[in-house]
Amino acid sequence: MMTCLAVDDEPLALDLLEDNIKKIPFLKLLKKCSNALEANEFLQSQPVDLLFLDIQMPGLTGIQFLQGLSKAPPLVIFITAYEQYALEGYSLDVVDYLLKPVSFERFLKAVNKAHDKFTSRAPAVVAPAATYMFVNSEYNLVRIDFADLAYIEGLKDYVKIFLMSATRPVITRMSMKSLEEILPADQFVRVHKSFIVSISKITSIRKGRIALLKEQIPISEHYRENLYRFIDPKNLT
Repeated sequence: MMTCLAVDDEPLALDLLEDNIKKIPFLKLLKKCSNALEANEFLQSQPVDLLFLDIQMPGLTGIQFLQGLSKAPPLVIFITAYEQYALEGYSLDVVDYLLKPVSFERFLKAVNKAHDKFTSRAPAVVAPAATYMFVNSEYNLVRIDFADLAYIEGLKDYVKIFLMSATRPVITRMSMKSLEEILPADQFVRVHKSFIVSISKITSIRKGRIALLKEQIPISEHYRENLYRFIDPKNLT
């Protein structure tokens, strides 16, 4: 869980930001502030992991505020209506720079980047393996349990996620490569540029095709080696 603080002098922008934060399971909003001085006072007693920060605010800009923090600053995502501040913002090593109005898809991408940085800077601990993931589908975050996932089909910028418990696939904008990095490597294998399958859901393999959920999924030569990690290649015909 990442704690966060939202700072913006526009009440509507703060409300929209709060709505987006509430949709992210790993974010917890501690406070909304309408100016940098209020945010600075809060941070003196309550550190946060992630700061959503507007730039153009009266009195003290978001950039001036960030530069003036004496303690190690939290991760920062700038959210502003002014594109000309982007270069200066990135020079401060912020996670991302979002231009208003911000789509939820773009917001989700930014907070995922922040989460990656947060987990990489955290002390190494032995944690239980993840058993699920969340994907953005039809403006909702949908939980996908790995035990329920049968296979994934890639379609250019989108993927179809086929579940054992559903008749219709979950469609989301993700790359096959990013899914390979998320899915447990001992449970899922990419067998084709367009297909990732659950090893435990395979019912048979014959003549270069996998039988799974009454579907015939092709195995390409390029990815055939991936199957060798789980299946004796002598049995692949």
